[in-house]
Amino acid sequence: MRLYTKSGDKGQTSVIGGRVDKDDIRVEAYGTVDEANSFVGKARTELNLSIDSLQQVDQELERIQHELFDCGGDLANKKVDHPYKLEETSVNWLEDRMDDYIAETPELKRFILPGGAPASGTLHIARTVTRRAERNVVSLAKVEDIHDVCLRYLNRLSDYFFAVSRYINFVSGEKDVEYIRSAEVFKGRPRKSKDT
Repeated sequence: MRLYTKSGDKGQTSVIGGRVDKDDIRVEAYGTVDEANSFVGKARTELNLSIDSLQQVDQELERIQHELFDCGGDLANKKVDHPYKLEETSVNWLEDRMDDYIAETPELKRFILPGGAPASGTLHIARTVTRRAERNVVSLAKVEDIHDVCLRYLNRLSDYFFAVSRYINFVSGEKDVEYIRSAEVFKGRPRKSKDT
């Protein structure tokens, strides 16, 4: 199999249901999802798997990589009758995992700086790229039909990356570095107990 086809030499690419320009907002959206996926893969190579709880995180991140592929495929779909892959259950799963990580990490009151353990820092990059992907999908949805689960998934995923980044630092013995000019912006946020 050849990696190059020369079919894109004039600035177009194939999507499900036709061809579009390579700078089309649809291509920008699923391309940014792919970029986020690459940072998730990098974070997995940086996890300290000698910490037992991070083995579970690695499994979660692998699942997310598959779901990001599903999301990218759904965003590349211009055909109304072509089935979508990403399901609402994935959004619910992210919410459940976030609740668990929030319950297991120190209470957050102020904005924090990205960093700490290598995998945590990389997942903060994945978080910001995911936010950019979400913005691109919002722009796409203004002009074309999309699979709306993708938008909800990306919104929750960026929050998940924040929560799991803090968890990785916590179990790695790294403290959050608070933004020194931050007010207490998270006061009064409810926390889910592991017993509920």
